[in-house]
Amino acid sequence: MSKTGFFTHRDCRKHEMGPGHPECPERLDAIEDRLLASGVGDALTRKEAPLASLDEVELAHSRMHVSALRGLSVTLIEESEAGGPGYAMIDPDTSMNVHSWNAILRGAGAALAATDAVIAGELENAFCAVRPPGHHACRDQAMGFCFINNVATAAKYAVERHGLKRVAIVDFDVHHGNGTEDIVAGDQRILMVSFYQHPFYPHGGSRSDADNLVNVPVPAYTKGMAVRELIETLWMPRLEAHKPEMIFISAGFDAHREDDLAQLGLVEADYAWITERMMDVARRHSKGRIVSCLEGGYNLSALGRSVEAHLRALADV
Repeated sequence: MSKTGFFTHRDCRKHEMGPGHPECPERLDAIEDRLLASGVGDALTRKEAPLASLDEVELAHSRMHVSALRGLSVTLIEESEAGGPGYAMIDPDTSMNVHSWNAILRGAGAALAATDAVIAGELENAFCAVRPPGHHACRDQAMGFCFINNVATAAKYAVERHGLKRVAIVDFDVHHGNGTEDIVAGDQRILMVSFYQHPFYPHGGSRSDADNLVNVPVPAYTKGMAVRELIETLWMPRLEAHKPEMIFISAGFDAHREDDLAQLGLVEADYAWITERMMDVARRHSKGRIVSCLEGGYNLSALGRSVEAHLRALADV
């Protein structure tokens, strides 16, 4: 059996936020097409993402937030059946449709099932090809295309339900993972390391000086070699000192130079290098255990190629 799991579900394609929205179902199609064309898909163990339970997502989110999203979904379904528009706006760029709630629970469920499988030794690592993304979802707020924070939920699950003492969250999305920061700041069991374009969405960058956060702002037009140097000098010593028993990755690919939603200059080789460095840490401290979840990445060609590079490194093919 392949050591690398690939968790996804058809429900994740049914969530959409209207024509022309960059966070679209075609993102998952682009990944699947690239894995098929490259043959990398043959090296993966495919798994169907289950639905997360409400008490599981409440490890990272308030009961009020989860209840509000669920209630909004019920209202949407009722309105749609009565001929309504079928969308509910959360903020100017984030909305739900009648299928969103199931997609949201599949995304979190994928991360949790991957965590179970990796800790059990059934898989060495896993990638969750899910949407909507999660790293902007704060404890009490949906925003920035995100509703429930998949990676933060999985990290909390690993320490609360599996009893791991130390885990790490690695976020290489072009945007600051403000939701993840909001949920894990001050929790010494969880080290968060990230880089992100700044100034950029979400405005203000890191808002916390908690010592379990290594959030590194970089200016527009920063290229891959500069990012690699920052990772070596700022991330790696903290990861080595923390000795995580498991690593969770917020895998956003919108720092790619072809992605028009941002202005950083990474390429596929950079994502492969970052993945390999995180695998080095995982081999030393985490029994190789990594769970990666899709975040951003909106140029469909660049997204497919970048996920291929990420998975080639994870699966060692």
